[in-house]
This record gives sequence, C-alpha cells and structure tokens, in this order.
Amino acid sequence: MKIISIVGARPNFMKIAPFCRALATHQEVKHVLVHTGQHYDVRMSDSFFADLGIPEPDVHLNIGSGSHAEQVGRTMIEFEKVVRAEKPDWIVVVGDVNATCACSIVAKKEHVKLAHIEAGLRSGDMDMPEEVNRLVTDRLADLLLTPDRISSANLTAEGVQSHRIAFVGNIMIDTLEAERSKVAARNVTELVKRELLDSRDIPALPDDGFAVMTMHRPSNVDQIETLKPLIDFLTDEVTKDMPLLWPIHPRARKQLELFGLWDKVRASVVLLNPLGYHDMLRLNMGARMMLTDSGGLQEECCVLGTPCLTLRWNTERPVTLREHGGASILVGNDVEKVRAAYHEVLHSTRMPQRPELWDGHTAERIVDALLRAK
Repeated sequence: MKIISIVGARPNFMKIAPFCRALATHQEVKHVLVHTGQHYDVRMSDSFFADLGIPEPDVHLNIGSGSHAEQVGRTMIEFEKVVRAEKPDWIVVVGDVNATCACSIVAKKEHVKLAHIEAGLRSGDMDMPEEVNRLVTDRLADLLLTPDRISSANLTAEGVQSHRIAFVGNIMIDTLEAERSKVAARNVTELVKRELLDSRDIPALPDDGFAVMTMHRPSNVDQIETLKPLIDFLTDEVTKDMPLLWPIHPRARKQLELFGLWDKVRASVVLLNPLGYHDMLRLNMGARMMLTDSGGLQEECCVLGTPCLTLRWNTERPVTLREHGGASILVGNDVEKVRAAYHEVLHSTRMPQRPELWDGHTAERIVDALLRAK
C-alpha cells in the first residue's frame, strides 16, 4: 500500500508527527510525505519538523503565501503532478487549512481514495475559511476519521454513511502526551528571556503565576472598534493581576501598529516571538489561564486543565467547552463578556479532562482503519 499524506501549515505539523511514527511501524506501507509550504517560515515550519521528529518531506511544493484562491489553485496544480507520478492507494489530509481542501479535490479528480484526519468538526460559521475547507473535504472523503463523538454525530446528521466514519480520537493529544515530559523541566523565565521581542526586565514567572494569550483571527484584530477595547482590558486590568505573555502573530502586530496600539501593548505585555511547539506547551502547562482564538490550544487546555477563555463566538471543538466537561469558555470579543469570564476563572484551579479516546493512541487507530479499509 502507498499512502501520500499532506502538511501545509503550522496546525498540521502536530497532527502529522504521530501519524508518521505509526506508519513507520508498518513495513508493508510506503509513505510519501508532501509539504505544500502554505506557511513557510523557519519558526512556523522547520522548527516544528525538528522539534517533533517529523521526517524530511519527500516532496516540497513551495506554494507560499497568497489569497485563498491563489493557495488552493497553486496547490492543486502542483499536487496533481505528484499524484500522477506516485499513483498512491490513499491520500490522507489533516485538519482544515487550504492545503487540505486543495489536495482533497485533486484526490477525487484523480480517483484516489481520500481519508480525512479530524473530520466532522463544525463551527457553523461560514465566514471562517476553515469551515468551508472542512465541509468540502468531508463531502469528498472516503474515510472520515473523527476526534470525538460530537464530530461523528455531525457527519451522520449530514447524511454520511456509518461505514465511512471511524471514531479514532484526537491525534493532537498523541503529540501532547509524547512531548509533555520533555518540556516539563524547562524554566519559563529562561524560555521567555530567549524569545523576548525586545529587551526589558522580566517579572517572576512561577507556575500558576502568569497568563498566556494568542490572538490573530481577522474577527479580533482587523477592526479597531473590536481590538482597542480588548487591548485596553488586557493592558489596564489583566496585567495588573499577573504578567501576560503574548507570543505575537505577524498579523496581530501589523494591526496593532496600524491602529497606534503597539506602544501601549509593549509597555505592559510581555511580547514574545512566535514559539515552537515545545515552548508553547510549556507555557500552557504553567499558565494560570489561557486567552486564545486558536483551536488547537482549546484542546490542549482541556487535557492540561488550563482555564481557557476562547476569544471566539463559536467553536468547531465544543467537546472542549465547560458544558461538555472541558476547560474552555466561549467569550467572543465583547470586552464585558471577556471581563466577566476572566474574573470567574481568575482563582479557579486546574481540572484536567480527557474526552473519550484522547489517550495518546489515535495515530495507531488511524493506521488500523486505513489498513482495514484497503
């Protein structure tokens, strides 16, 4: 059997690493790893391959940045050549980035069986490009590998036949479980000093003594009417309670500078470069709380027990929410709702939760499902 798997952007890397390890134990499987290069940057790509032990990709498409249409179109053109040359039995895509959608379309045009890792996630928000990618990919996939029961139910409600759905668990947690012991001994203060965006004095950073934030989605950073109240709350209130660490995304920095908010943030928030997986995991393991609009961090907070304020009005990962036993609260970007939830969790204790099959063995179940489906 020959399998082509695809990675395209940072969220994919943590998902493909355990899959590569699981495939390596099956000598009867020929695995071809394709890197589309949707997010090419040493911090966003190469460091993750090294940190997570992902093998060197067999094929680099070097797609680069661009509009959604440009990325999807270029990926389809280049990936079609790979498929025709390799003639795989299966194409495996992960997550919901543009490369996932593009390669799924090519798979079906070339009559190759398609498997989707992390199938069935739904936010219900069609303004999110990722939601469009999820819907297209799941409609085309022959084998839909779901991370939780809610996702399986979503697919069933959409009319997907039961034999195409395999509930396998969350592959992101495979990576967390494989890596958490490696980073537990890392010193947070030393980590922060190494990754500081500019020189400044660092406050004491004991575990449970700092907050961590990530924020980059257009809905949060592209309009000053939304961004400024959030920044005022963070700088005027949160930083008075504890240090706030912000590994800042280039998009967020650009918007802060555009709106004249950069200096205010620099004065009170501990700004960091974009972090590799291990450093970000260590901060999550020690944070009193997480404020984020990232999907993957919601999942990690659930298992680690880190109280999480999700800066979105919806989530494709409802299993991580408190009402489903998780650690996350949806707060959107209304500052009054953010403030209320912040004070609600400020003095709460960690309550790690482990949804069904989030046990570190999802990749093995995925490979078994592929082998059975042949």
